Order: sequence, then structure tokens, then C-alpha cells
Amino acid sequence: MTPVCPFVKASRPDDGPSRKPGDCPIKHGAEHEGGGRAKKEYSGESATVSPKCPFGYDSQTFKLGPLSCMICQALLFDCSKCVPCSHVYCKVCISRFKDCPLCGADVEKIEADTDLQSVVDRFIDGHARIKRSHVDMDKEEEVGENKKVIYEDVSMERGAFLVQQAMRAFRAQNVESAKSRLGLCAEDIRGRIETVGNTSELCSQLGAVLGMLGDCCRAVGNAGSAVTYFEESVEFLSKLSAADLEITHTLSVSLNKIGDLKYYDGDLEAARSYYMRSLNVRRDAIERHPSVPSQTLDVAVSLAKVADADRSVGNEDAARDRFHEAIKILESLTLKPEEAGLEQRRLSVLEFLKNQLTENV
Repeated sequence: MTPVCPFVKASRPDDGPSRKPGDCPIKHGAEHEGGGRAKKEYSGESATVSPKCPFGYDSQTFKLGPLSCMICQALLFDCSKCVPCSHVYCKVCISRFKDCPLCGADVEKIEADTDLQSVVDRFIDGHARIKRSHVDMDKEEEVGENKKVIYEDVSMERGAFLVQQAMRAFRAQNVESAKSRLGLCAEDIRGRIETVGNTSELCSQLGAVLGMLGDCCRAVGNAGSAVTYFEESVEFLSKLSAADLEITHTLSVSLNKIGDLKYYDGDLEAARSYYMRSLNVRRDAIERHPSVPSQTLDVAVSLAKVADADRSVGNEDAARDRFHEAIKILESLTLKPEEAGLEQRRLSVLEFLKNQLTENV
């Protein structure tokens, strides 16, 4: 699952002038999970204050608290208690162990802890919720010496929090937990879309979350549901500006993932169609941003996918042409010393492409 958090530094669509039109909410990956906001509103005398969770959970720091599973390090899901030691974990997580990871006691049996799970569910439902649709200067709270504190609605911070918890669970192979958190997140965004319409910000957020849900379904072998989620992700991302590299990259990846699922299912023509759509998105991106080397690598990868599909349906000449085109693109790509990671990827893809040609001589 691609670790991209689309909520970082994102404000509500109706938050006023704090966000420039056209700004993209997806700007970096999971290693930058966070979205704290503190800004001056006017005359240096007013500040926006983000609410703080009493348990210390937030979307900015890696926090483990009393409601966390110590195995997957995400919030408890399907909370289960070890007998006899009474330590609690997610059911999926503790089912892999014979001894309690915390105390080492033999796990004689596992019992559902519905009371604690209900506390966790109520906590998630209320986390970071302050009902305030927009900054209203007439309803500011006076806090002494004429300084004013504006408490904003922070449902987007809730989104970042849910995505963070989902990614932790997914990395620990607790897929059902990840799906549950992502489902809540998608529900939040759909509710906002019903209220304010298909804004660029909300469509990009929903497209990213749907893609993550597709990854969850794919991880457990549910190809049909994965395709459904990826296709819906493509639908929302296709509504956005093709000038944004993060959006076009996410869109092309979703198209490729659908192509992969179709390919493994034996529907080679459908797979080629999706690979070609992804290639076209990436060709358009490289025309708009010719100096971004990662776009060149993406185009080469897409050419390889289309070529592989061509070969699988018996069109060897077309396949060889695309492999040669991808090789030419990569051999002409010059990277800077600080782009060592991209250079390693370039060499790896280049070796694969050359092997594809020599193996079929």
C-alpha cells in the first residue's frame, strides 16, 4: 500500500483565505504524517489552536497509548484478551502467538473484550471533533487582553489520524483493522462531498483512501473488491488537474494496479488497456514536467508493462519496440549524485528491460 497521507496540512474547503486556490493536499508520504496548524489570523493578535487529545494521540507523532495494540501499534480492533494474563491485543495480532508478547505467559485462550472495544470505538468517533464549519469572526472566544483564539473544525486532522492508524495496521498485516479505519475516513470525505460538492481537495483525498482500500482487498486475495476500489479511485482522481504530479502519479499507479489484477486473472486485453491508460497519463506528465527524472522512470515502467501485455497476446514486434523505447529513455536519463535512489531504480529497470529482449531472441 502506497504510504501517502493526503490530509497533511489540509484545511477545510470553506476555511477562508488560509489556503490558496488550487493548492494540492497530497505533497508527501507517510514519513511526514502530520498536519498541525498554527497561524496568525489578523494583526498578530489571533491564533488558530488545534485541539489536543487527552490521550496524546494525534496525526503528527508516533504515539502509543492505552488504547493501542502493542503488536501492530495501531488502535485496538476486534479487541481480545489473553487468558489468564488479561493483556489485550487485536484478535488478528494475538492469534499468531502462543505466548503473551508482553509477559510471556502461555495463552490458554482468547476472549473478546467488547467493553474495551466499545471505548476504542467511541474514542475514534469523537477524536478531533469540534463542530465548526468555518472561522466566524463574530463567534470568536475572548481569552484575555483582547487576544482571540479560533477553534476550527478539524475533521481533516481526523482523516490524517485514521489514515495513520490504518497504515500502521496494514504494515503489521492487520488488514481488517486497516480497512475499518479507511472506511471511516472515506465515509467522512463522502459526507463532505455531499455538502460542498466535488472539490479538488476532497476528490484527491477520497481517491487516495479508495486506493488504500484497494490495496487492503488485494492483500487478502479479494481481487474483485480491489478492482472496484481502484476504479472508484481512478474516477475521482480523473476529475482533478493533470498538472499536479502527485495526483497524476497516484492515478497512474491505480490504473496499473487494475491492469495487474486483470493480467493475473487472464484478461490480457483488459490488462493492456489499463496499462496503456497509465502510460498515457505518464506521457502527459512528462510533457508537462520534462525535468523531473522520476516521471521518466515511470514512463519506462509503463512501457515495460504494455510491452509485456503485447507479448502475452502474441504481438511480439510491438513488445520489442516498446522495450527498446524504454531502454533508450533510461539510457539517456542523467541523474544527479544526490539522486542515488533513483539511479538504483533506473539500473534495476534497465537490467529487466534488457533481459526481456535477450530472453526472447
